[in-house]
Amino acid sequence: MTLHLVSNKPSVIGILDLQGGVHEHLDHLERLGVSARRVKQASDFVDLAGLIIPGGESSCISRLLNIFEIKEVLLQAHREGMKIWGTCAGAILLARKVVGETSCLDLIDIKIERNGFGSQLDSFVSEALIPAVSAKPIPLTFIRAPKIIGVGKEINVLLKIDDYIAAAENENILVTVFHPELTGCLALHRYFAIKCGLKLAANSHDYIDPLWKSSSWTRQAGIA
Repeated sequence: MTLHLVSNKPSVIGILDLQGGVHEHLDHLERLGVSARRVKQASDFVDLAGLIIPGGESSCISRLLNIFEIKEVLLQAHREGMKIWGTCAGAILLARKVVGETSCLDLIDIKIERNGFGSQLDSFVSEALIPAVSAKPIPLTFIRAPKIIGVGKEINVLLKIDDYIAAAENENILVTVFHPELTGCLALHRYFAIKCGLKLAANSHDYIDPLWKSSSWTRQAGIA
């Protein structure tokens, strides 16, 4: 399929809506005043400035990309300028090398290890300062998270903790092994929106939205 992006700059960010934490990302983008769209089929990629691949189960999302026949459309949209942010499972899908597995999208030169911290029981929360993203420490939620254990020369490391990398980027791709959408912090969503070329209101939140609750995402799911 050939995508025809409009001549003016696209201003919508999509969330890949096949499996995983779609509603939480929609909620965060709405709080920033960013136009967002669920992406399930080829036509949904038209006019996207960026795409978020949410956390979930990377093997499942990889299969669904092929079942729904949108993997090649995603890659074409990226070639035409669409930025991509992968959180947790999304980072695995974007990686050039996955320990013990074949890569899926192969769009960023990182080496990643699935379940780098152990099982679901080894999930944890923390916080860290990411100077490029926020002047204040950002809350981090790791859920059966992978570890980035190597990067190519062109990769900008945003956050390194102990012996692993938790956030990195190149010009067109952002990856985080934690889940910013599961906290009230909007800093990384704001960072990605700006990376996509969007201009946000001067008063848009770049840290913690005081109105956010852990159940806020249910509005997007139509159950609140």
